[in-house]
Amino acid sequence: MPAPRKYPLELRERAVRMYRTSDPKPQIKKLAVDLGVHPEALRGWIRQAEAGERDDQLTTAERAELVMLRKENVQLKRANEVLRTASAFFAAQLDPARPR
Repeated sequence: MPAPRKYPLELRERAVRMYRTSDPKPQIKKLAVDLGVHPEALRGWIRQAEAGERDDQLTTAERAELVMLRKENVQLKRANEVLRTASAFFAAQLDPARPR
């Protein structure tokens, strides 16, 4: 069971909306004090809202998959290098007349 939320969702949505619609952008710390929330909580809500709109950044799942694929790629390159070296070694053993 997830932990109960300290701040209601309506407050989160309203705070993010207030930050976005105000011009010029207010300081997060001042807005947080006005709303009675912790500044880092507000900063996280704004960051989450912006992350959902950005197409140029990877999601957490995509980032984890990228890390896994990069590790797999390194392992496959290492295996290919071992197979290439073994192939050259055994080819030299089978054909002793071949210059080295």
